[in-house]
This record gives sequence, C-alpha cells and structure tokens, in this order.
Amino acid sequence: MSDFAARRTMMVDTQVRPSDVTKFPIIEAMLTVPRELFVPTEQIEAAYVSDNIEIAENRVILEPRTFAKLLDALNIEGDELVLDIGAGYGYSSAVVARMAEAVIAVEEDAALAAEAQTILMEQNADNVVVHAGPLTEGAPDHGPYDVILVQGGVAEVPANILAQLKEGGRIGCVFMEDALGVVRIGYKIDGDISWRYAFNASAPVVPGFAKQAAFAL
Repeated sequence: MSDFAARRTMMVDTQVRPSDVTKFPIIEAMLTVPRELFVPTEQIEAAYVSDNIEIAENRVILEPRTFAKLLDALNIEGDELVLDIGAGYGYSSAVVARMAEAVIAVEEDAALAAEAQTILMEQNADNVVVHAGPLTEGAPDHGPYDVILVQGGVAEVPANILAQLKEGGRIGCVFMEDALGVVRIGYKIDGDISWRYAFNASAPVVPGFAKQAAFAL
C-alpha cells in the first residue's frame, strides 16, 4: 500500500501552497481528507496528481490546485450552507464540510451518489447530505444557499441554479471558452449575479451546463 498521507502532504506543499492558498481551514481540510478513497478504484494511484481525474464522460474530480484556489476565492465560513454540484464520489463535499456548517452534495448518477453517501459516512462527514438528482436542478428544497460551487466546467449556469443562491451569496464556476477556462466568482446583489474574474483553470463542461442553443423559428 502506498503512503497516501505523505502524498497528501506533498500535494498541499507542491500544488496548493505555491498557488497562494494559505487559509488554514483549506490547508487543514486538504491535508486531512483522504482523496484516494474518493476516486475510482483504478485511479487510486493517480489520486494526488496535479490533474483533473475523470470519473465519467465530461465529469471530473477537479485538480487540487483549481479546487483549492476555488475554495480560497469563495472564502466559506463556518456558519454557511453550501451546494456542491457534481459531487461525484464526494471528495469536494468532504473537504467543504470541514469549513461549512452543512453541505448538500448533488450527484445525478444514482450508483455514484450511493457510493458517495457510504464513503462520507465512513469518513464521519455527517454534515453532508447527498442529494441524488439532475445536476442542472440543484437541490432547491434544501436552499437557499450561502455558497454554490460546480465540480467541472460550465459554459453557462442554469437560471434555476442561480435562483437557489441567497442574496449576498457566492457561486464559483470554471467557465470554459473553447480550450481556455477562467474561474469566476458570482455575487448575488439585488437579485442579479455580478461575476468577477478569479484565476485561470480548465475542466470539461459538465453535462447540462453547455450553452443553450437559441431556438429560431
């Protein structure tokens, strides 16, 4: 068995800290949560590489640097409710759970959602609720949310997802424009979302988050 604890420390020291992520809750969470338990079995040796890990077509676990910088930009507080869209095996939710009051993890693949629930329970992440359902629908019954994040790329965010964000809340997404992507943080002010540039990153566009074609008659 590989020494995953040492790899976890190396991930933080070589991918997270050099990316100007210094907030203690993020460092602590990423040093603690065993990423190798939240990846497909055949990918376990790749759990700590500096790359997105594919879990299905156009679905990934975000690379550590992108994920850490996204959390840094969102600045999640201990009394906040977070919506994690595309949670996959639950890694992102397990990390966020160590910073937030509670996390609603949305996963549309029922088998994956069940597996995430099991792993999260085994890891005592008991402030995470796994919601099995379409990613594009979020989880309105549990909202509204202080923070929303999407695990993967987007071209545009469905209006009903934005509607689940609290006034004054934040949403973080990797916006893909051709091969290049930028992470933007959206702030809900007077019912509208004001997007601000955070940093460059890339990830495949999550199914349902591509640009909707305009229908012409």
